[in-house]
Formats: sequence, C-alpha cells, structure tokens
Amino acid sequence: MNILYLKYAVGIAKAGSINKAADELYVAQPNLSRAIKELEKELGIIIFDRNSKGMTLTPDGEKLIQYGKRILKEIEDVENMFKEGAESKEKFSVSVPRASYIGEAMANFSLAANYESNLEILYKETNSLRTIRNVTDDGYNLGIIRYAENYDKYYKQMMEEKGLQCELITEFRYELVMNKNCPMAELSEILYSDLENYIEIAHADPYVPSLPTAIVRKEELPSNVRRRIFVFERASQYEILSKNIDAFMWVSPTPEETLDRFGLVERECAENTRVYKDVMVYKKNYKLSKLDRIFITELYNAKNRYIK
Repeated sequence: MNILYLKYAVGIAKAGSINKAADELYVAQPNLSRAIKELEKELGIIIFDRNSKGMTLTPDGEKLIQYGKRILKEIEDVENMFKEGAESKEKFSVSVPRASYIGEAMANFSLAANYESNLEILYKETNSLRTIRNVTDDGYNLGIIRYAENYDKYYKQMMEEKGLQCELITEFRYELVMNKNCPMAELSEILYSDLENYIEIAHADPYVPSLPTAIVRKEELPSNVRRRIFVFERASQYEILSKNIDAFMWVSPTPEETLDRFGLVERECAENTRVYKDVMVYKKNYKLSKLDRIFITELYNAKNRYIK
C-alpha cells in the first residue's frame, strides 16, 4: 500500500471534499483523485461516495480511515523517535465533557506535571461520542464521558464491545447557573415552569449509543423551554451568561471562583431529580502512566471539593 495515498485519503475524509483537501494538503486536485482511484483499485474497495455534497465515507472507507489514522500516527512517532538529535517527549492526552471541576483539575495538573523534561499535553472538550472515538481511534490515552444514569446499560454495553475499561468518577444532579442579576435568581424556589420565559444555553450534541438522536434530544432538551442558544465551548457559554440576564444553563456543580469571575450564581431546581454520571474510560490493555496518575489525583481532588 502506498502510504502517501493513505495520507491523502485521511486528509480528504477530514476535509469532507476533495477541493478542500487539495488546499490543505497542497496537492493538485487531479493528483488527489488519481491517488484515491489507485488506492481503491489496489484494495478492491470503494472508499468514498462522490455526491453533490462532497465526499462521504463508505463503510469500507470508514474502516480504512480508522486504521489509516493509527498507521500514520505510528509512522510519525517512529520518525520523531529516530530523528537526529530529537529529544524524547512525555505525552499526556485526555478527552472530556465541558465541566468546571475537570477544567480546574487540568489547571492544577499543569502545575503539578513534571516540566523538567519535554512534555506535550492534549486536552479536548467534546461530547461522549467524540471522546469514545478519540480513545479508541485517535490515540488519546484517557477519556471522561458523561451520561444520565438511565442510559447506563447502553454505555456499559458499548464500553465492553469496544474493549474499554470504565471507572466511575462521580454522580451528580445538574444545577442552574445564571447571571446574578437574573430575576429568576431572586425566587425562593425554582420550578421547571419558571424556565419557560428564559433563554437556555445548551449543548447541541447529546449522544446515547443505540438510541436515535431525536429521542435523546427530546429527553435532554425538553420542549418546555422556547428559546435556546447552542454552544460548544465553555468560554462562550460563560461570556453569554455574564452579559445576558435572561439566560440560564444546566451545569455540574461549579467552583465559586468561576461564578464570581463571571458574575454568576448557582441555584437548585426543586423538580430536578435526574442523576448524571462522569465515567473515566481507557483501553483495557493500556497501563496508566505517571502523568495519567497525577491528572487522576487532581481530578478526584477537584471533584471532592465541588461535588458532594
């Protein structure tokens, strides 16, 4: 197999179109098209479906790209290892949900980690589906997934099928966070009906294995709220809450320092009884490194401070 052609296939899959991939890879479009055709002929498969929307992976193509990413990563590691004068690097990578206590653990980890040697840290905030893929396919050592406890069997079955080790970090109920000047913050008790007149800051990517997205979204994003702003980064959601007194967000327990920094308050919703789980995952054959253990220690320290 031509490794360069494999690199082109991975690049096209990432870009979503051959035109974008040509710009990103600095390769002429005809040369890319020719390389993919030759790779498909050599392997006896169709890698991409070509349509008006671009290039989408076939089932065989998805398998190829999964293996291709691993192969290219291993080649890169070998090249870096034996480059003349190259120094070895300690590496740490974790994929996590958007959570303040995990962010604080990461900040403390950055102080506790050993900086005397070369160190490379990769920290990715995303949803559970992407985290699972990051750990199984994209070389991340650790992951933390979040889900409602009623979906426990779906996730445990998936973890077993994918050969992942699971470790419960914490269980908690979501609380409401809002601008300290929000009228709702003055209520003696907040009910679901009180949320109808406010804007929810929400994440648009809920996921549960084996269940249609529409069902999950209906449970995670109920229809009693008429206005929502969907965001993907914690920084943007806090900026919105700090300026918009009509906005609120469901969160895991948040450090007081973070609330004060953005002028926010945290309140309970009397009717909310749903329990969520944060679960650490990593491959069953993976041996935790010294850096992993430092991070896990900081993670539990942060959890113990803010989640009772």
